[in-house]
Amino acid sequence: MSLDPAYLEYPRRRAGYDHDLYAYSAMPTRKPITWPGGKGVATWIVVSLEWFPITPSDTPFRAPGHMQTAYPDYRHYTAREYGTRIGFYRLLDAFAKAGVQVSVAANAAIAQRYPSVIRDIVDAGHEIIAHSTDMNGTIASTLPVEAECALIRDSIAALSDVAGVAPRGWHSIARSQSFATTDLLVEAGIEYCVDWANDEVPWTFANGLVNLPLNHELSDRQIINVQQQSVDSYAEQILDAHDWLAGETAVAGRGGGGRLLPLHLTPYIIGLPYRMDAFERLLADLKARPATWFARGADILDSYRSQS
Repeated sequence: MSLDPAYLEYPRRRAGYDHDLYAYSAMPTRKPITWPGGKGVATWIVVSLEWFPITPSDTPFRAPGHMQTAYPDYRHYTAREYGTRIGFYRLLDAFAKAGVQVSVAANAAIAQRYPSVIRDIVDAGHEIIAHSTDMNGTIASTLPVEAECALIRDSIAALSDVAGVAPRGWHSIARSQSFATTDLLVEAGIEYCVDWANDEVPWTFANGLVNLPLNHELSDRQIINVQQQSVDSYAEQILDAHDWLAGETAVAGRGGGGRLLPLHLTPYIIGLPYRMDAFERLLADLKARPATWFARGADILDSYRSQS
C-alpha cells in the first residue's frame, strides 16, 4: 500500500507549529526573566466579570457557564448574577485586606449596565481587561472578520468610556480566537492577550502582541466546579504550584529566571460565603512567601517588555 503523495505535500508538515503566529521556544533556550525586587513568581490574579444574556447563542458556540436548561433559565441566570451583585464585592474586600491589585476581565455589558462596578474597580487601583461584549460574544473563525472587528471595537469602547482609560489587555471568551484575532487586537490598540495557555512566562507573537499565559487548570472553575474539589484543595494546589515555580527559578539548564502564576477567579464560584475564609487565607499565605510579586497584567507586561 503506497502513501498518498498529498500527505508529503502538506504545507505545514515541518518543525514547529501549524501556524506562523509565533515561533517555537523551549524553556531551556530562553533568556531568564527577572521580576522587580528580585522576586521569583509574578502572582497574577484575573477575575472574570461576566454578563450572561438570559437567552444563549450557539453561534459560533455557547460560552462555558452559559444557561443550561430551557428558557428562561432563571436558576443559572441568577446564580451568575450573584457573582456581580455579591461575590465580586467580597473579592474586592479580600484584595483590599491583602493589599493586592488585580486584573478584571470585564464584558462591555458590565460597563453599560453596571457602570458603578467598573468605577469601583478603577478607584481601587485594579486593571480592566477587555472581555468581549457579553457572554454571547464568542469568537471562532466561522465568525466574519467584520463582525469580529466590531465586537473587539465595541468592547474596548464601552469599557474605555466608563473606566476613563482604554484597556491594554484582551481576554476572549473561552480563550477562543480566530485566525484573524491577533492582528485585529493590534489594530485596535490592544497590547497583550491572555488566551494562549502554553507557557509560564510572557512571550511575543510575530506581530508584536504579547501573550500572558492564563493557565486554565489552576482556575477556580476547573478545580472547584469541574473537578468538584473543595476550596481547601484549590488553595493547597495554588500554593503547591507557587512553591514549585519558586524552586524552578534557580534551576540551571531549565530556563531559570522568573515565573508566572495566574489565579483565574469567577465571582459566583469563589465568592460564596463558605469559600471566602479559605481564599483570604490563600492570599495571606501567598503574600507571606518571599518569592511572591503580586502584579496586574499591565505591570507584568511592562516588566517583560523592559527586558525584551
